[in-house]
Amino acid sequence: MLDYGFRTNCYPVLWDNYWRNYRIDAETAVQIALQHVPGRIAKIELEYDGGLLVYDIDVLTESGLYEIKINANTGQVLKIEREYD
Repeated sequence: MLDYGFRTNCYPVLWDNYWRNYRIDAETAVQIALQHVPGRIAKIELEYDGGLLVYDIDVLTESGLYEIKINANTGQVLKIEREYD
C-alpha cells in the first residue's frame, strides 16, 4: 500500500513541494516585471486570481506606481496597469 503521508501530516509538505517545482520563483517574476516596467519594486505577492496562481508585483517609477500580474506557472505577463491615486 502506498503511503503519501496523510496520517503523518506530511501532506502539506508534498503540496508545498509541488508548487516549488512547478512555478517560477519570485526573483524570476521580479526580473520579468522589471523588463516591462523599469523601476523599484514596492510590493510582491503570490496569490490566486481567477483560478490562476499569479505574482502581483507593484513597481514604483518616476511616472507613478504600476501593478503587474505574472502567471506563476508560465512567467507570462497577464496585466500591466498604472495605479492612480
